Amino acid sequence: MIRRVPLWLAAPAIAGLILFLVYPTVYLVALTVTKSSLAHPLRSFTGGANVASAFASPAFVPSLGKSTLFAVVVAVITTVLGLALALLLRHRGGGFGVTGALLLLPLVTAPVLVGVAWKLLLAPVGGGLAGIFAAVGLGGVNPLGSGVGALVVLMVIHIWQWTPFATLISFAALGVVRPELLESARIDNAGRWRTFTTVTWPAIGPTVWAVAVLELVIGYKVFDSIVVITSGGPGFSTTLTPFVIYQTGLRGSFDMGTAAAQTLVFGLVVGAVATVVTTLRARAVKADT
Repeated sequence: MIRRVPLWLAAPAIAGLILFLVYPTVYLVALTVTKSSLAHPLRSFTGGANVASAFASPAFVPSLGKSTLFAVVVAVITTVLGLALALLLRHRGGGFGVTGALLLLPLVTAPVLVGVAWKLLLAPVGGGLAGIFAAVGLGGVNPLGSGVGALVVLMVIHIWQWTPFATLISFAALGVVRPELLESARIDNAGRWRTFTTVTWPAIGPTVWAVAVLELVIGYKVFDSIVVITSGGPGFSTTLTPFVIYQTGLRGSFDMGTAAAQTLVFGLVVGAVATVVTTLRARAVKADT
């Protein structure tokens, strides 16, 4: 006989869901369809005017493409590098150890401090890397001086900061690989690559795909390093969508209605891309089973 759990036991979870998901979403939609400023939200109904204003912004639509490019690139690289480092740590034997703990330092450092440190390192005059650039014949080079260079620098910084997260999760996932299966592969004279593809990957694949999805979402959220290092420049080259929304709602006109519309569109884009990745994950996991 199946006994039903009293509804009141689920009340805390339902309350949390309403407080942290339903209410913010409803309020965001309300801001999107009303004339709202930071001081006077929800003043009058405007329909789709805020959405039209969002798309009319010269920086918003290009920022969606740049944010997607940024998120996909850093998600792939951080996931692959994290898995590679986790395999090296496991191959060394033992636990995560001091080396693994040192790898986590970028992850536990405040993003603003990371941005300040890298900005000081990359300064063309007096920067920590200026001497190295001069030694290889690149004296006076400013990686942040061009649009492409600045975007690549932000990617490198993000990868440096978030690869440890992928390493930590991948290292934990490798712990579930059954030792007897690895021993059987060695007895059968299977090489490292064949052992990885036939024994290790089927066991850790779902977790690694989950890490990729998380890294994708984290890549979409990058904001601190833009504010500290590039301020969206040169031009609009590093003006990714979170920074555009920040400028719309919290700088200048404080147009919260348009900022809310941009946030809603951005959320739909992130959801669409994440759905594609999770679909690929489901197909890959199904193929491995």
